[in-house]
Amino acid sequence: MPPKKKAAVEQKVILGRASNTLKMGLVGLPNVGKSTTFNMLSNLSVPAENYPFCTIEPTEAKVYVPDRRFERLCEIYGPRSKVAASISIFDIAGLVSGASEGEGLGNAFLSHIQAVDGIYHVVRGFPNEDVMHNEGEIDPVRDMEIITNELFQKDLQHITKALEELERVIARKNLKADKEEKEVLLKCQEMIGNKTPVRNGSWNGKEIETLNKHLLMSSKPVVYLVNIGRDEYIKKQNKWLPKIQAWINANGGGPMLPYSADYEAEVLANAGSPDRFARDTAAEDLGAPTMVHKLVNCGYRTLQLIHYFTAGEDEVKCWTLRKGTKAPGAAGVIHTDFERGFICAEVMKFDDLDRLETEVEVKAEGLYLQKGRDYEVIDGDIIYFKFNVTAKAAKIDKNAGK
Repeated sequence: MPPKKKAAVEQKVILGRASNTLKMGLVGLPNVGKSTTFNMLSNLSVPAENYPFCTIEPTEAKVYVPDRRFERLCEIYGPRSKVAASISIFDIAGLVSGASEGEGLGNAFLSHIQAVDGIYHVVRGFPNEDVMHNEGEIDPVRDMEIITNELFQKDLQHITKALEELERVIARKNLKADKEEKEVLLKCQEMIGNKTPVRNGSWNGKEIETLNKHLLMSSKPVVYLVNIGRDEYIKKQNKWLPKIQAWINANGGGPMLPYSADYEAEVLANAGSPDRFARDTAAEDLGAPTMVHKLVNCGYRTLQLIHYFTAGEDEVKCWTLRKGTKAPGAAGVIHTDFERGFICAEVMKFDDLDRLETEVEVKAEGLYLQKGRDYEVIDGDIIYFKFNVTAKAAKIDKNAGK
């Protein structure tokens, strides 16, 4: 009898775009601190005025993802070039009640949300009579319901239109795939009617592939950023936080990060530099830790992004990829020829190199391992690839292979 073929290793399908270059968007009502938060994260100068719709076009920033491991590798190798991981963040103008019907330039703004992969939902919890509130008074729970309902309504509009088209196609062709897509959309329609985000559904791999054709608003992961007052943040006291957390728990869940945009602006001013250590020192002097690093990392991880390192004297570099990516796909992030010509991956764990300090010592302890095509890359792996590729592709990254 011929030998049995090995069963194919199933690749988990992730809800959302299949890409390593994903984007987070800052979303919320007008005057909740989105543009100030964007400035805080990116150090770019965008308007942050005290009136609605100050931000009309979404502003993009590529924000570096702080990582102690990257900094340590730079210490060990002393490279000529350093390339950290990054995430793209968009500042999207404020939504208002009725945005799904076109209120307040809502359709344009909702299309900007459609273009991002995850949402930083900025919630106003700070008391400041000098900064007007679009709804008249501060009520974070009401504000979150407004934004969430507008996203739900936009999803329902999309689903209704898609179902109408599918009905016509099914009547004409009567294909099984179209019927299955219809069932998935009907399930989404029912969930949203019950105020349940699509991201909280129980979906199998095939259903997720269908959902990824539509990229519904409520399928996007959400991180709730609660912008509280400067003094409240230092004292760790804000009356709205328990109510906000309770609402989040009852409405799909997601990380909640309290911070103060005003405090972070003060930290940056005192630091005089966006450098991580300068900010940490300035924040310590002011009385509370900065949240910038945590906000960026939380968005990165919420998109299910990880990174591995290539490291050497020429360059230490982070390569971003989706969680669950196998070794050939990780090689393909560097160059598509590396994926096609993949032979194996030689892998060190960061903790081993951090402890032993040299590759020679890692190898001496038998911790420099060779991995094949089925190896799932772990966040923080240090990898060198072996491949059969053209001479042109081999020059893409000197640290990528040996």
